[in-house]
Amino acid sequence: MLLPYFKEGRIEAGLDEAGRGCLAGPVVAAAVILPVDYKNRLLNDSKKLTKKIRNQLREEIEREALSYAVAEVSPKEIDKINILKASFLAMHRALEQLEPTPEHLIVDGNRFTPYPDITHDCIVKGDGKYASIAAASILAKTYRDDLMEQLAKDHPHYQWEQNAGYPTKAHREAIRIHGTSPYHRMSFKLLPEQMEIKF
Repeated sequence: MLLPYFKEGRIEAGLDEAGRGCLAGPVVAAAVILPVDYKNRLLNDSKKLTKKIRNQLREEIEREALSYAVAEVSPKEIDKINILKASFLAMHRALEQLEPTPEHLIVDGNRFTPYPDITHDCIVKGDGKYASIAAASILAKTYRDDLMEQLAKDHPHYQWEQNAGYPTKAHREAIRIHGTSPYHRMSFKLLPEQMEIKF
């Protein structure tokens, strides 16, 4: 069972992102405040769950959370400020939507740009340790997967409905053959050999 909080007696939000390593699509972050007594034995790092269970948990998290929000940063913004800053910006955008405002943040990973007036702790592999971070990882991933499935309908070559924009062999081969889409991150190494890409 995942831990219910990092600091007892404070309104605490868990934060995580999805899509940092993708070649296409936005980076998406979620922030979640769970009730202190919330428990679900299935809750875990989203990457360790099946799609079916992730979607079941998403519905429950959205129903049971005291507050939650999902936000994204576009590929063009990523290219402008870099993926690490974009990940933190997405988290900040999610935090702006929470009501009540959390008193403390727990963030998956080892780095974070401080959010004004709210203390935070970074927790490596936090999505497998704390319930609110795991919940955030599930919301971020399911939201982003759904978005990439929708984008795939207009850009079927890249198989985003299967790879969600990650650098699979088929995705890279589609870039080689068809060039890039408006959703590709042009600051990323889209092809291993850095060959010329059609725009």
